[in-house]
Amino acid sequence: MNTSLRNIGLSLGVIALTSVAFAQKKNETSAAVEYKNKYLPAIAKGDFETAKKALISAKEFVDLAATHEDTKDNQKTNWLKGEIYAAFLTVGMQSQDTSFLKLAGEDAIDQSISAYKHGYGLGKKMKSDFETSVYQKASMLNGMAGMLYKADQYKEAAELYAYQAKYSDAINELDSSAIYNASLCYEKAEDFEKAAQGYEKLSQVGYRGTTCSILASGAYRKAGNLDKAKAIIAEARKSNPSNRDLLLELVNTNIESGDAAGAQAALNDAIATDPENKQLHYTIGTIYIELKENAKAEEALNKALSLDSEYADAQYQLGAHLVTWAGDIKTEANQLKFGDPNYNKMLQQSEETYKRALIPLEAYIKNYPNDKAVLTILFQINRNLGNSEKALEYKKRADAL
Repeated sequence: MNTSLRNIGLSLGVIALTSVAFAQKKNETSAAVEYKNKYLPAIAKGDFETAKKALISAKEFVDLAATHEDTKDNQKTNWLKGEIYAAFLTVGMQSQDTSFLKLAGEDAIDQSISAYKHGYGLGKKMKSDFETSVYQKASMLNGMAGMLYKADQYKEAAELYAYQAKYSDAINELDSSAIYNASLCYEKAEDFEKAAQGYEKLSQVGYRGTTCSILASGAYRKAGNLDKAKAIIAEARKSNPSNRDLLLELVNTNIESGDAAGAQAALNDAIATDPENKQLHYTIGTIYIELKENAKAEEALNKALSLDSEYADAQYQLGAHLVTWAGDIKTEANQLKFGDPNYNKMLQQSEETYKRALIPLEAYIKNYPNDKAVLTILFQINRNLGNSEKALEYKKRADAL
C-alpha cells in the first residue's frame, strides 16, 4: 500500500472515531437541552405532563452518555445525571404521582447521589455547580422529611433525612443535623439498629458532646446489642470518666443484661479512679436515687459532703432525697392495714429521715438565704416534726420573699 492510501485509511479511522465521540457528546448535549430548555420551564409553570415527557427523554440521553467510555467521566454528564434522576422525585411529589419516581428505577435517588459523588471528584471545574445542586436537594429533602415527621410518618421521614445526609456526603460534607434527625426518626419508628448507627457516627466526631454516645448506647441496648452498647459508653468514658449520664447509661445496660454486679462494679470502678472527687460521689449519689437505692444514695452524697462540707449541690440534693424518701415511707405506712405492727416503726423511720434531711438543708440555707423553695421545705419539715418555733421562723422568711 502506498503512502497516500495509508494516509487516507488513517484519516478515515480518525473520522470514524471522531464521529463516535461526537455522537456520545451529542447525547450529553441532548440530555442538557431536554432538562434545561424543556423540563425546567415546564415544572416552573406547573405543566407536569410536559415536564414528565421532557424528563423521560432527558433520562434516555443521559443514560447513554453515562455508560459510554467517552463521556462517563465527564463532569457535565454526571452533573446532569444527578439532576435528572433527582428530578423524578421532585415531579412525583409535586404532581402527587409517586409512581412516576419508579420510571427512573427503585434506586433513582441513589443513582443521583452516586453521579454527584463521582462527578464532584473529577475536578474543580464544576465544583460550584455540584455544591449548589446538592444544597438544593438537601434542602428539599429536609422540608419533605419535616412534613412527614409532623404527620407521624417516622420511618419515611427517617429515610428522607438519611438521603439528605447522603447528598451532603457526595460533596464530602458531613450533615450532622440530618444524621441526627434521621436517627431520632428511626428511634421513633423503633428501628433501633439504624438509629444506633447514626448516633454512633455522630459520637465519633464529637457531635453534641457525650449526648450522641449515650443515645447510641441506648439505641443499641433497645436493639438487644448490649455488648455494643457497653463498648460505646466505654469509649466515651475515656475522656469523660465522671460524666453522670454516661455512668447511668452503663449502669442501666448492666442491669438490663442481668448483671447487677456489673452495675455496682461500674460505679465502684469510677470511684476507684478518683476517690477524692466530690463531684463523682455526688454523681453516683444521683444515680442511686434514680435506681431507688435510697441508702446508697445517702451514703454517696454524704461522702461528697465529707470532702467539701460547703458543697451546695450535694447539700441540696441530699436534703431533697431524704425528704422524698421520708415522704415515701410515710405514704407506705399509711397504706398498711389497720393494726399492722409495722405502722409505728415506719412512722418513726420516716421521722428520723426527715430529721436527717434538716442537716444538709439548714447548711444550704445559710449560704443561700433567699431560696424560697428550701425555706418552705424547712418550714414544712419542722412543722411536721413539732418544731413550731423554727417552723414559724422559716415560714416568715419564705413569706417575706
